[in-house]
Parts: sequence; C-alpha cells; structure tokens
Amino acid sequence: MNTTKIGWIGLGNMGIPMTTQLIEAGYEVKVYNRSKAKEGALTEAGALLAETPKELTLQTDVVFVMVSDDAAIEAVFKGSDGILSAETTGKTIVNMSTVSPAISKQMATDCGAKGHIYLDAPVSGSVKQAETGQLVIMVGGDESAFNAVKPILERLGKLAMHVGETGAGNSAKLAINSLLALYAQGLAETVLFANTQGIKTEDLLNLINNAAIGNIFTKIKGDAIIADQYQAAFALKHIVKDLNLAKEEGISSPLAKTALQTFEAAAVKYGEEDIIAVIKEIKAD
Repeated sequence: MNTTKIGWIGLGNMGIPMTTQLIEAGYEVKVYNRSKAKEGALTEAGALLAETPKELTLQTDVVFVMVSDDAAIEAVFKGSDGILSAETTGKTIVNMSTVSPAISKQMATDCGAKGHIYLDAPVSGSVKQAETGQLVIMVGGDESAFNAVKPILERLGKLAMHVGETGAGNSAKLAINSLLALYAQGLAETVLFANTQGIKTEDLLNLINNAAIGNIFTKIKGDAIIADQYQAAFALKHIVKDLNLAKEEGISSPLAKTALQTFEAAAVKYGEEDIIAVIKEIKAD
C-alpha cells in the first residue's frame, strides 16, 4: 500500500480510468465529482468519497484536478467549498486539465499564498490510453515538486516530462491539440476526396495505415469513420475550446485559423460527438 493519500477532483471520461489506475496501484484515493452518479463505480473499486473539494484537500496529500475548462478551475479552486478554502498548508496540487497557461499562473500564485505547490500537468491521449496507463504527461512548475510526484504520474502515463515553468505544460498541450485538430481535419478531407474518386474508405485507410503517414490516430479514427460511429472519446466541442485557447496564446498560422473555423462550424451540430465527426461537417459543405 502506497502511503501517499491522493485526492481526485473530476470524474469525466478521463478521470474515472485514471483514478482506477491509482487505486489498482495501491494508493488510497478520495474522490469528488459534482455529479454524484459517477462516483459509484469508483467506490466499488475502493475509492473514498469527499463531499467537497475543501474536505478532499484537508484529508489528502496530493490533489489531482481533471475538469473541463478555466471556469471549472475557478469554481474548484476558489468556490466557497473549494480547494483554497481549506485551512491547511503544504499540499501538492496537480492540475491535469487542458486549460489556459494564464489560469495556471493565477492558480499557482493563489496556491503559493496558501503554502501549497501547484503543477500544471495536462495529458495527451484519450480514454484507451487512460485505461491502460499509456498517457503522455507534460508538466509545468517547480522541477523538484515534479520529481516528488513523478512516481504517481508514471502510474498514469508511459511518459511524464517536466517541460518548464508554470503554464508550460498547458502551452505544450495546446500545441499538441492544435496538431490534433489538423490531423482530424486532414484525415476527414483525405477520405472524402478519395471517395469522390471512387476509392473505398476501407481501402484508403488500409493504405494509409501501412504507409509512413499512418499512426495510432489515423487507425483509431479511421475505424470510427468506417463504422460510422462517433461516440465521443474526445468531444469535438473540446477541440474548439483548445483551439481558441491556442489563439489567445498567439497561434495565428493559416492552418490553425482554418481548423478553428471548421471545428466551430462543426460544433453547432456535432459538438457532443467525437472529434472525427468533423467529417460530417466537411461532407455537408
């Protein structure tokens, strides 16, 4: 049994399998989620429950946060029963959410004022990688604090890397997700073009996945296209959020601008579906 007591806030598509990894590794894990319906499976696996982020912070050593956006971070940290309302000090708070570098810098300052350490540690990978502990984790903040929690991070991912000061993890994630958007739109456009030339989707994807340009993304999302199955592993609406965050940080390249326009249009109908549902928007055009 690992002696570090872990708190986990946010039980979405990624939070549940990531928390399960830690429980299976022998950590005592206490969880909090706004929607209580999602806590059931984890309590059966051995997780303890907290009624508020404040309670969770008081009763754990390292607090992980995995929520949707900057507004959710504000609520979790600064709400009336939030993390920073707890009368305690010396906690390590690891924000694994994909949010702006600016919110991380703000939270790091606020956490420091309470005597806590803050790390931004977003992940690259989707549900499958979370379920198998194969995520890639990029971390910004104090390097010695990163090294202290690295053994925990290595239960969640195949690579945990310190990339710079506070906010650097968020910046790295926005860069990666910008490429993710280009991959998704490029794959969708390629499939649709090939179809207009009489080439079957299955045949094209077989060629792609056996060529130098094939990768895990083209395999997984290609299978989704073939099956016409767009249940969200990574919801399309989230890539819109991430592209807008990247825009706010200064990305202004032609491809990034085009991707943002495409995904914003697609989100109107397909925001709750998987990112590769962008193919339906492009086809409709």
